[in-house]
Amino acid sequence: MKKSLVIVESPSKAKTINKFLGKDFTVKASVGHIRDLPEKELGIDIEKGFVPDYISIPKQKKTINELKKEASKSENIYIATDPDREGEAIAWHISKEVSGKNKTVYRALFNEISETAVLNAINNPLEIDDKKVDAQQARRVLDRLVGYKVSPLLWKTLYKGSLSAGRVQSVALKMICEREKEHRDFKPEEYWTIEVLLDAANENSIEAKLARFKGKKIELPDEESVNKAVSEFKDEKFILDSLEKKKVNRNPQPPFITSTLQQDASNKLGFPPGKTMMIAQQLYEGIELGSEGSMSLITYMRTDSFRISNEALAALRNFIQNKYGDEYLPAKPRTFKTKKKSKIQDAHECIRPVYIDRSPDSIRQFLTNEQYRLYNLIWNRTASSQMTNAVFNQTTVKIIAGEYGFQAAGSEQVFPGYLKVWQDGETGENGNGEDFTKIPPGLKENMELFLKDIKKDQHFTKPPARFTDSSLVKELDLLGIGRPSTYAQIIYTLVSRTYIKREKKTLSPTELGEIVNRIVISRFPDIFNVEFTASMENELDQIEAGNKKYTQVVGDFYRPFNVLLEKALEEAKDIKKQIEEKAGMNCEKCGSEMLIKWSKSGKFYACSAFPKCRNTMSIENNNSKPEIADFKCEKCGGDMVQRSSKRGKFWGCANYPKCRNIVPLDGKKNAEPEPAGFKCEKCGSEMVIRTGRRGKFYACSGFPKCKNVKPIEKDKKD
Repeated sequence: MKKSLVIVESPSKAKTINKFLGKDFTVKASVGHIRDLPEKELGIDIEKGFVPDYISIPKQKKTINELKKEASKSENIYIATDPDREGEAIAWHISKEVSGKNKTVYRALFNEISETAVLNAINNPLEIDDKKVDAQQARRVLDRLVGYKVSPLLWKTLYKGSLSAGRVQSVALKMICEREKEHRDFKPEEYWTIEVLLDAANENSIEAKLARFKGKKIELPDEESVNKAVSEFKDEKFILDSLEKKKVNRNPQPPFITSTLQQDASNKLGFPPGKTMMIAQQLYEGIELGSEGSMSLITYMRTDSFRISNEALAALRNFIQNKYGDEYLPAKPRTFKTKKKSKIQDAHECIRPVYIDRSPDSIRQFLTNEQYRLYNLIWNRTASSQMTNAVFNQTTVKIIAGEYGFQAAGSEQVFPGYLKVWQDGETGENGNGEDFTKIPPGLKENMELFLKDIKKDQHFTKPPARFTDSSLVKELDLLGIGRPSTYAQIIYTLVSRTYIKREKKTLSPTELGEIVNRIVISRFPDIFNVEFTASMENELDQIEAGNKKYTQVVGDFYRPFNVLLEKALEEAKDIKKQIEEKAGMNCEKCGSEMLIKWSKSGKFYACSAFPKCRNTMSIENNNSKPEIADFKCEKCGGDMVQRSSKRGKFWGCANYPKCRNIVPLDGKKNAEPEPAGFKCEKCGSEMVIRTGRRGKFYACSGFPKCKNVKPIEKDKKD
C-alpha cells in the first residue's frame, strides 16, 4: 500500500508532526519557499496583467527533486504549510512543482501542532485558497515593483549599490525621520510644581500637590509665579475639603497577538522583533522534551486574533481553578474584541500555550534561556487573560488653603486577581510586585492639616520620545501599516541598510536615512504616506475576501506610481544637485569648489569640476565639513583646515592651490611660527622653527621665494 506524503516548511516542524502520524505517512520539509521572482530582473510582465515570472530557487533544486520523487510514489499529497497568506503561497508553489497527472493535492490547515489538530486537518483536508494566494502575490508584486523601480533613482542620485526603497519600509523610515525632526526642533518650556507635606492631628503625614487656583487648573511657568503662590497660601489654614474612597477593578489584558507579543518582548525582555519571531517560530515548530520527543509549545505566532478555541478555553479555566482557586476564576470566560476592521486576519487563534499544564518551570531544563523567557511571557499572559480582575481601594483627597487647592491620590491592592501571574509594567515577567501609594488612615473631611514642608521643583517639557522597537511596532499596528508578521523584517532592513540606528534602545535615522527619505518622499508624496499604505493593506484584504481582483489592485497602484517614477528619473540630475553639500574649501588640484558626495563607504569630498578633475578626499568619521584649526594661515590669513594624505593628517590652507601652506597636525598651532633668533644667510629674512617628518628644523620665513632650510643640530648661530 502506498504511503501519503505530508509536506511542511521546516525539518523541526516535520519532526514534531511525524510523531502524530502513523507508518502510512511520510513527512518532508520544503525548507521554506521553493519558487520566487528572479533576483536580477524585475520578473513581472506588466503589459500582460502583471503576471509574475516565478522560477525555482537555485539552492532549492535538490529539495524540489526529492519532493517530486517522494510525491510520485505517494498515494495522497497533503501540504501543511503555515496557516497564513505566506504559507498558502508556499503551498501553491509546492503544488505546482510536485503535482503530477491524476495527483490531487490537499491542503492541511491547523493553528497548533498537537495530535488532535494535526489528525483533524488530515482527516478534513481543504483545497488551496486561490484568493489567499492572490493576496500574497499582490503584496509580493507590489513590493517588487517599488523595490526594483525606485532603487535605481537612489542609485542615480546618491550611489549604486546597497541602497533600496520599499513600499512599507519607506513609510516606516518616514515616520522615524519625522519623529526625529520633532525631537530635534523641540524647544523645551519651563514649568514648576509645588508639593506640600502636611501633618494631621493623629501625627500621620500626607503629601499633596498644588493643583488648582480659584477652582481652575493652575499653571506655574516660572519661579516668580511659584514664589507668589507660596507667599499667598503658606499662612492659610489647610482644610481637608473632601475624601473620596471607591473600589476600582483592573481588567487583565487580552492574550498575545503578533504585534503585542513583539511589543512586550521588547519592553520586558529586551528582544528586538526579529529575535522574538525567531524564538516564537522555534516554540511553535517543536522543542525536544526528553523522552517525549519533539513537542510544539505555542500556537501559530502570526495572528491578529484574540480568540481562544473552546477546547483550549475549557482546559485553561480548569487549570486556573485547580491551581489558584475559585476566587481567581471568572463566572464566565472572557472574550476580547479585535480593533481591526478586517476579519481576514481573525481566522487564527491568539498566541497561547498548546498545553496550559506545561508550565514554563516544568520544562525549563529543555529550553534555552531565551526560549524559556519568551514561553514564560506567553504562558503568563494567556493564564492571566482568563483570571478575575485585580481589585484596589482608591482614595482621592482634596485640600484647600485659601483660594488654592491641593490633591493627593493613592491606591491599595485588595485582591491580586490576574496580577497573581502577570505584572502590567514594563519590567518583570510575572508576580505582583507593584508599588501602591497609600493614603494614611484617620483622615476626615473638614480636618485641619498643618504645613510642615514645601517642595518646589523646576521641570522642562520633554521632546516627543524617539521610537523604540516596541513603540514603532505599536504605531505601525495602530495605523494599519504593513502586517505584524512583516514588522521585524521592516526594522531589520532599515538597520541593515544603515538608514536607522539603535542607540540605548531608541531608533533614529542616520544621515543617509534622512537623505534617502528626502528623495523618496519628495518625489512620491502620495504613494509613500501613512494613509495610502494603510489603504493598500485593506485592498489586499479585499483580494483575499474575493471582493477585488489581483490585477485591479496592482494596476490601480502601478499606473499613478509609474507616472511619478518616470518624472523622477528624468529629473535625477536636478535631484542630485539639490542634495549636494558644499565642502567649504577648494580643490587642491584645480581650485574648483569641493562638494560632499556619497559612496558605499560613506561621504567623501569630490571636486565640482568632475569629470575634468577627478580629485577626491576622504572625510574622516563622516564629518560633513572639515575641521577648522583655531589659528589662521601665516601666509595669506585664510582658514587652516584638517586634511589627510597617505602620510597622515595635517593642517592645510583652505585657499589651496593659491596658497600651499601646511602645518603638521601635532605642530605648534600659533599664527606665527617660533622665531629662530637669527636671519637667513641667503636673503636676510628671519629664520623660523618648523616641524617636518624628521623633526624640527630651521626654515626661512620668506618661503616660497626663499627655500633655505638648516638642520637644528648642526647650526652655528651668528
